[in-house]
This record gives sequence, structure tokens and C-alpha cells, in this order.
Amino acid sequence: MSRAGGWLFRQRTWLPFPLVAALLLIPPPQDAPPYLAVLGAAVVGVGELIRLWAVLHIGAISRTRSDRLGPLVATGPFAYVRNPLYVGNILLWIGFSLAAQLVWVAPIVALLLALEYHAIVRWEEQLLASRIGEPYTRYMRDVPRWVPQLGPTSATFPPRAPAAFSWRQTLFSERGTLIAIAAGFLLLWIKARF
Repeated sequence: MSRAGGWLFRQRTWLPFPLVAALLLIPPPQDAPPYLAVLGAAVVGVGELIRLWAVLHIGAISRTRSDRLGPLVATGPFAYVRNPLYVGNILLWIGFSLAAQLVWVAPIVALLLALEYHAIVRWEEQLLASRIGEPYTRYMRDVPRWVPQLGPTSATFPPRAPAAFSWRQTLFSERGTLIAIAAGFLLLWIKARF
């Protein structure tokens, strides 16, 4: 699982292309309620807000395709859940499934991404535990992997300087995702017209 997770991590940019193709090529049902597009856009918005909040705390290290690591981040959304970027991604794809008015695709997308991200996270956890050691092991014990806890953890982790990332840097780092979201909605709009 860990070896597959490392490979999936390095390939994660192009892996969603089959999902994109499905959302663009599968026609919606004739009786699909129009509010699904609005609901989908709202879910995409929530997913991207989670991602922006996470990138504000973790910075550009989240963009790496290698096993390069930054410091242990346990602030912001990382105090509630260990993988807020992946949680945000899953919400983005569920939202796009709803915006495409393909409700039945949403659970399939969620399951596929859950399997992919589970493998990636297993690989990342082994890597982080081996490099950071006990502080990361404690973080894994105190902060849930997927389902956010209601309040931030009370655990103490090695001190980390407050994030030196501004909203400007965050938006710049997240520009690829923001462009992809805009392109996704443009393509869905074009699909609806034909």
C-alpha cells in the first residue's frame, strides 16, 4: 500500500483526467433539477476554502511532487484534521459531480478518491514518522486523519513560528487549482449549451 501511495503521490496531477472526461462526456438526466448546479458550486466553494486555509498554513511545500518535507504543521485546519488538502479535494470533485448534475457519480468519485488518498496518506505518514519522529507520531495520535474533530487538539507540538505566508502568497500557490476550478465551470457551462 505504501509503495502504491508513493507512486500515486507523484502522479496525482494527471490521475483526475478520467474523472474530468466522465463529468464532461456523460449526459445529465433529462429531469435533473437545476438547483444541483448551484449546490455543486457551493460544495466546490467549501472545498476550495478548506484548501486555501490549509495552504495559508502549510505554504508551497504542498505543491511538491517529491518526498521533500517541511516542518510539522499543526495549526489552522491541520489542528482539526491531518489531511485538510485532500478533504478539500474530495469536496471539489463531489461539487463538480453535482454541478454536472450527475448525482450518481458523486459517491463513485468520493470512493475512488478515498482509495487513492488513503494509499497516499499511508505513504506520507510513514515518511513523516520516519523523518520527524515522536512529534509526528503524537500528532497522528491526537489529530484525526479524515473526519475533523470538533475542537482543535490540546496536544502540544514542537514550537513553530507563525506562518510566514500571506494571503497573496497563498493565492499565488493555489493559482493552479483556482484556474482548474474556473476552467471546470467553463467546460460544464459549454457542455450544458450543447
